[in-house]
Amino acid sequence: MDPLTHALASYTLKRAAFPSAARPTTIAILIAGTIADIDLLTRFAGPSAYLTFYRTSFHSLLAALLFSVLVTLPFALRKQAATEKPLPPLPIFLAALSAAILHLLMDLCQSAGVEIFWPFSARRFALDWLPPLDLWIFAILLAGILLPILGRLVTEEIGSKSKGPRGTVGASVALATMLVYIVLRFVLHSNAVAALESRTYRGESARKVAAIAESGSPFRWHGMVETESALHDVAVDVGPGASFDPDVTITSYKPEDSPALDAARDTAVARRFLQVARFPKATVEKTPDGFHVMLRSFPYSRDANSGRRVHVDIYTDPSGKVLSQELAWDTLLK
Repeated sequence: MDPLTHALASYTLKRAAFPSAARPTTIAILIAGTIADIDLLTRFAGPSAYLTFYRTSFHSLLAALLFSVLVTLPFALRKQAATEKPLPPLPIFLAALSAAILHLLMDLCQSAGVEIFWPFSARRFALDWLPPLDLWIFAILLAGILLPILGRLVTEEIGSKSKGPRGTVGASVALATMLVYIVLRFVLHSNAVAALESRTYRGESARKVAAIAESGSPFRWHGMVETESALHDVAVDVGPGASFDPDVTITSYKPEDSPALDAARDTAVARRFLQVARFPKATVEKTPDGFHVMLRSFPYSRDANSGRRVHVDIYTDPSGKVLSQELAWDTLLK
C-alpha cells in the first residue's frame, strides 16, 4: 500500500481506537504506521539493495516492535515541566504498535508480499486481495476523516456543540467499512482463483495460478497462470454472470533446458531473485562468447507487484560455465 494510504489508515485508527490520546501519541501513531515504507528508498542504492530490503526486514513483526519502541523513547525520556500532566510511555507504545501492525496487515493483503517473520524465516507472504494503490480504501479512509469535520462545521454553524472526542464515530465507520471491503475482495479473489484453476490454456492444465487485484474495480482481476510449457497473462472478470476466455491471453513459452540455463539458475543472484519472483521467466540467447540468460518477473507488460522491477543478467561460455552475473533494473517492456 502507498505511504499516503498508510498515513490515512494510521490517523483513522488513532481517531477510532485512541480518540482522547494526547499529541505525542498521535505523532507516535503516524510515524509507526508509515515508517516501514522507508525501505522504498533502497531503490536509490541499486537493484541489489532494493531486492534485499524491500518488503523484508522493515516489514516484519520484529521491526514493528522495534519501531514502536523507538518512537516511544523520545516522549518517555523527555523532561516534563512541573505543570504538565505525566504521560505514561506504555499507552504511547501500544498505540504505536497497533499502527505498525495495521501497516503490516494491509501490505500482507497485497501481491508484493512481506517477510513478516524476518529474520527467522525468509518466506514471503502475499494474499493478493488488494492492489498496490487501492482507490476504494483511500476514498473510504478520506471520507471517514473529512465527513465528520464537515459535519462539525455544520453543527457549530447552527450553535450546537458536539460531546466527546471529535471524529470517533466517522473513523470507526471507516475502519469497519474498510474491513467489509477487504472481506469482499477476499471472496472475489477466491472466485477468480477458482476460475483460473478450472480452465486449460493452450491445451495444458494450470500448475500454478495467481489472481492479482486491480485498482479500478474489485470485480476485475489480473490472472497469471503457469503451465508445463508456458506462462499466461489473462484478465479475469468475476461477479454475477461474469466469465473469461482462457484463450485470450498473453503467452510466453519457457525455454528448453540447457547447461547454460541450469548453470544460470544455480548462481547466487538467481537464487536471490527466485526467492522473490513468483512467476519467473527465463530467456536464453546465443552470443559470440556463449549464452546470455535473463531471468525476469512475468508478466513483462505491467508490474503486478510493486514499483521498480529487477531482473538477472547472466553470461556463460558455450559449455555453460558462468562468466558474469548481475542484478539490474528491468527497463524492457513487452
